[in-house]
Amino acid sequence: MKINWKNWNWKNRHTLFPLKGSLSKVYFLNDKTNMKYDISKTTAPTMPKLGRGLESVALLLSQVSKDMHQPIVPMLFPILGAHVSGAEFMYPDLSWKEPSGMLANLVADSGAGKGQLSSIVEAVCRDFRAHDDEELAKLVEWQKMMKTKSANKEKPARPDVAFWFPPADVTNAAFIQNAMGCEKLGQRTQYLNMPEVEMADRVCGGHRQISQMMRNIYDRQRAGALRATADGVTGNPVLRANITISSTPFAARKFYKNELFNGTFGRMVFSYKPRQGRDGRIPRQGKYGDDFYKKLDEYLARLAICKGRFIIKPLNRLIDQLAADMASLADLADDDILWDISKRALVSAWKAGCLLWALNNQTWTKPMSSLVEWLVYHDIWSKMQVFADMLGQDESSVSEAGRRGPKNLLDDLPDSFNEAQLEALRISLGKTKEGTNNQLRKWVFRKFIVHSAQTGLYSKTQEYLHGVTSDNITKNK
Repeated sequence: MKINWKNWNWKNRHTLFPLKGSLSKVYFLNDKTNMKYDISKTTAPTMPKLGRGLESVALLLSQVSKDMHQPIVPMLFPILGAHVSGAEFMYPDLSWKEPSGMLANLVADSGAGKGQLSSIVEAVCRDFRAHDDEELAKLVEWQKMMKTKSANKEKPARPDVAFWFPPADVTNAAFIQNAMGCEKLGQRTQYLNMPEVEMADRVCGGHRQISQMMRNIYDRQRAGALRATADGVTGNPVLRANITISSTPFAARKFYKNELFNGTFGRMVFSYKPRQGRDGRIPRQGKYGDDFYKKLDEYLARLAICKGRFIIKPLNRLIDQLAADMASLADLADDDILWDISKRALVSAWKAGCLLWALNNQTWTKPMSSLVEWLVYHDIWSKMQVFADMLGQDESSVSEAGRRGPKNLLDDLPDSFNEAQLEALRISLGKTKEGTNNQLRKWVFRKFIVHSAQTGLYSKTQEYLHGVTSDNITKNK
């Protein structure tokens, strides 16, 4: 299906906001959190305030320059998730999931501040560094013993080691071998931070293996590749790994261009920072001092002691609500790509919510719901900003004017219309004529429109047309 991504008008299923004059701006309002999102612009949806229950996130951002707060937040959760082992959470589909397989890509232009991610990674993972130094010492000692043994002497067995924070340039063989060690020694999750997206090729064994490896990591599958050793055939471990990547928009588009429709793209969380204005001011970073580390260690301890199986009911209710919202948005645009992307965005945000729950002494708050909801929209917005034209397959290069999401077809129809009018609109946008009846049925089911048997016309419902007035929106901006 060919998608027209150049103009979008999305409306939330809770309350709709038709604006006078132009429908190019559409606002989202959650009836419980009273939070609005305008994701039709090139500016990012505003992150909610870090209220009660989000003190851990506020601490992690305390030394990050303000211009990088929103882009950094989605990147925090793969790092934190690697600190949890032995815990499973029930997703709304009744499956049990671990906070592993969390993949996130920070996308920003060169010099935009992406390097701050590496600084916070080192701060959060300094306990990993200490652990890995001890593991490396075991290997060094083993290698010394190997050299001292003559050829006819029995060689000592390689010690079981597991690196929690392997280097970014680790090879695929070393990555799988380390996964074996992590599985044997406590089913730990190894964490990798890649300053350049091309580094993922080396870990995955080449660019052709990116899709399979990333999907196996996300889904916590086995490596899918046996390794032959002197002791026999071994090496097919469960892949528990969390990965963060930094890249420019150009590098990201080049890297993922063949992965947009096979599931790999949707499994990766994207956090995009648009190019900023030339204000001539250098953003200020803080220093990670003793007070910071003392507070941080308290939060990391909460992750370490989180073991067992848990069901976070308020989080699951939120995800169910957001899933219904995503279905409504996809139906309005008749957009299968949006629907497919949103499914994995919900899972990724849900995993972040599980970590927030653990960090907050295993309790849930409304501000945490607001942040999880924002993570879903920010992920989708970031994907559209960087890849919209490639998803639509109608342009070869991206521009600021072309970065738009799926189009709300109902907004382009009169208040009363017939089937032929929708059919003509669909054809003009490159959609199939055969999908007209199905789209009408979905709109009727969702009470966006009603059908008159007498006239044969479809009419937009009052609920769709009159949510709140544009004047009220202007006052609440």
